Order: sequence, then C-alpha cells, then structure tokens
Amino acid sequence: MKVTEHIQNANGKTLFSFEILPPLKGQNIQSIFDGIDPLMEFDPPFIDVTYHREEYEFKELDNGLLQKKVVKKRPGTVGICAAIQNKYDVDAVPHVLCGGFTKEDTENLLIDLDFLGIENVVALRGDAIKSEIYFRPENEGHHYATELVSQISNLNNGIYLDNDLKNTNTTNFCIGVAGYPEKHMEAPSLDSDIYYLKQKIKNGADYIVTQMFFDNRKFFAFVDKCRANGITVPIIPGLKPIATKKQLNQIPHRFSVDLPDDLIMAVVKAKDNEAIRQIGIEWCIEQSRELVKAGIPVLHYYSMGKAENIRSIATEIF
Repeated sequence: MKVTEHIQNANGKTLFSFEILPPLKGQNIQSIFDGIDPLMEFDPPFIDVTYHREEYEFKELDNGLLQKKVVKKRPGTVGICAAIQNKYDVDAVPHVLCGGFTKEDTENLLIDLDFLGIENVVALRGDAIKSEIYFRPENEGHHYATELVSQISNLNNGIYLDNDLKNTNTTNFCIGVAGYPEKHMEAPSLDSDIYYLKQKIKNGADYIVTQMFFDNRKFFAFVDKCRANGITVPIIPGLKPIATKKQLNQIPHRFSVDLPDDLIMAVVKAKDNEAIRQIGIEWCIEQSRELVKAGIPVLHYYSMGKAENIRSIATEIF
C-alpha cells in the first residue's frame, strides 16, 4: 500500500513509522531484525530503509602510487526491503539517491523494486562523498532530486530511457521527498528551498518527510510556508532523540539544524550519557505529544538501527 493511502485510511489517527540503516558489509540480516522487532508492537505501516552511497579509499601500491578503490560499506537495500516485507508484512520504503547512480542504474533499480511489489520510494539527491566538498553526480546521473523525481514519475507513466521500447509496463511508485524546516545546508534561503521543494511536487512527488528538528515551532512555520506556496501534499515530521553530548556539535554541523537553548543546557549539565539519553527521550516525547495534538498524520523517527530510545518514546505516544 502507498504511504499516502496509509495516511488516508488512518482516519485522523497519527501513525508511527521509523527509518533503519542497512547493516555494514559482513553483518547479516538479523542485525536489521533486532532493530525492528522491539518496535513492531506500535504497528508501523511502513519502514524506511536508507541507502548509503559508495566511498573512495586510496591504497598505496608497491611503486608508491595510490590506487583509488570504490567501497560500498552498506550494500543490500533491495534485499533488505524484500526481507522486511516478507517477515513483517509492512511496506518497506527504500531511499533512492542521485549520488552514485547513472540514470540507467536508477531505472534498473526501480525495475527491481517494482518486481518485488514495492510501491513506495523516497527520492533524494544524497550527500557528497567524504573526499569531496560539494556533491558531484555520476556521468549520466542526476544533479538534483527534482530530476530524479521526474524519472520515477516517467516510469509511472511507462516512459523509459530507451524511447524505442514498445508496450512498456507502468510502475506505481508513491514518491516521497525530503523537506527542511530550517532549510537545506546548501540553500541560500528557506524561501528558495521551498521553491525547489514545490518543483519536486510538481514533477510528481506525493509526500514530504522532513529533516530532524528539535523545535516544533520551526516545523509548524515550515508547514505554513509550504501551504502558502501551494504545496498541499502530506508533510511528515522527522524526529530524532539526542543521545550523546557529542551530538550537540555534530547535529548543527552535519545537518544545519539548530538546537534549543533549554535542550543544550540540559545536556551540558547532565552527569553522564544515561542522563543525556533520558533528556533526549523526554524532549522527543514532548515534541511528539504536541505534534499528535496538532493532528500530524505520521511521526517518523530516525532510529539509526537502535530501537531502545525510539521504543521508550513510542510507548508514551502510541
């Protein structure tokens, strides 16, 4: 079932969903199940599966030269999605990136997902690889998520890259895209960011899931600004509890997200990591309660493969 259909069928009830990381190469699927099992009692209608693009490593050869090697540390997204749908009978939502893919690669991935009966995808540009400052697409790849959304939408209409194909199958993907309540780190302004977000909707996106935020006022203001700009699709908030003191610096730096002063000072004054973990849980519970009260259709949690914090929050909310 499509994410938008799950929302429609909920009849105003707020749904619970979460996002998982593929395991590192060398680990098995049980590590995924261990992160999902404790959360199934909250009846998630869908589970997002992130994709992490390749990285480059340089190996020194005997002659002193460096050899560039492509490393994929978290492969297996398609197989994970199939395993989730088979084991739990819930919809898996794979993330599809521009980075690391040519348009042909993307088409073949989408065909495989369609063969598996997967009806939802999240279309993202993705980040630059660690060895580069700015995002750089593959040759014959997409530069922006707007282009990726168009390709997925074209497949939904039976339009493939090879114009000579006849009697083509139409896919049936529900397309999610990212939204940034505090703007994308590379965007010059929130207004310009929403301009391009509206373009993604125009190109065929069906719903928006946001970057994490820690101040609900920023989410509500973002929704109001989207609605004022004619964006009417569902907007799903993304939530993540603070768990360590390091995240006070990491989150603003990596995600361009502000942290409220009250949260910062509570973490700074905490005695140990267990106290910080509890502060993060309680802050996220209060965020979640306010969002449920406001009638938000889905609360989406970034679990990063660790279920304990999210389970503590969901127990109070769902």
